[in-house]
Amino acid sequence: MAGAKGVGGAVLSAKTAVLCLALFALLYVSVHAGLTALWERVALRRRLSGRSRERRPVEMGLFQPVMRGKVYIRVADTLAAVGWERLAPESFFALSALLGLAGVAGGAWLLEGTLSALLLGLMLALAPFVLLWMRLTGRQLSAQLDFLPAVEQFYQSCLVTGRCHVRAALQKTVEARRLPGAAQAAFEQLSRNLSVGEDEETSVRRFCLAFGHAWADYFGNILRVALAEGNDVTANLRELIGDMRQAQLAQQREWHRLLEIRLANFTPALFLALFVFINFRMNYDASYQAYVADPHGRTMLLHAMALIFGSFVMGLYLSRRRM
Repeated sequence: MAGAKGVGGAVLSAKTAVLCLALFALLYVSVHAGLTALWERVALRRRLSGRSRERRPVEMGLFQPVMRGKVYIRVADTLAAVGWERLAPESFFALSALLGLAGVAGGAWLLEGTLSALLLGLMLALAPFVLLWMRLTGRQLSAQLDFLPAVEQFYQSCLVTGRCHVRAALQKTVEARRLPGAAQAAFEQLSRNLSVGEDEETSVRRFCLAFGHAWADYFGNILRVALAEGNDVTANLRELIGDMRQAQLAQQREWHRLLEIRLANFTPALFLALFVFINFRMNYDASYQAYVADPHGRTMLLHAMALIFGSFVMGLYLSRRRM
């Protein structure tokens, strides 16, 4: 009996230590992220009002020293491609860290075992990234079938405005507002970024990411050449349109396969929800004790959700690869 009490006390002490550590880290990251955002806003207002002589950007972000590489650029491009330009990558990483720490703290309090708490924290930390890739995949699926009519409209604008005036052709294509919804948003973003003086390479790269297939990359290369050298690219556009028309049937078949993969991703979650609903419907009290009141039941549901989350991420990864 004394041994069992000692083991139970040790487990409780470990859970308390993990909970305190997670809460301390959560408080630290929250305060640091809030102060950083406040300081960046004050510094921006000072620079805009001309009261600050400091010309260098503020580098106080928690993730700036370590995330200025490929991951940072990829997240920034994806946020811009899905239309979340106002959300800075630093804020996105801070949100992910906060959710992860909150998951660890909640798991240490509600679940059984340190591994379960870490698993819940990992799932919540990855949730913003999964939501972002889902948003990007959905937008790409909506825009891919509309890409050919958009390129045809842009080609007509090039013929009207002059074969070498790509920026004017983009502006005319956007102002005509004849493009389908997702393609219209991508072309508007590209035209707006180029008009405000953003880096051409970054603007075209984010434009290609909004469509997410090889035809968009080829079209992006044509735009890069036209923007950099001012050459006549109507022949290249005509060739691209011809190739896309020939491959249109195969592209529609691939698009339907991607939809099937996305529908299959939600099947495990649907079956789990149906299973739990039937159990609660048949015997509410026993199901509540088994799945909610008992720590073992909560841990079992967490493991099931972790498996579903893993299969969902794998399906999303396969969808991205097929695109």
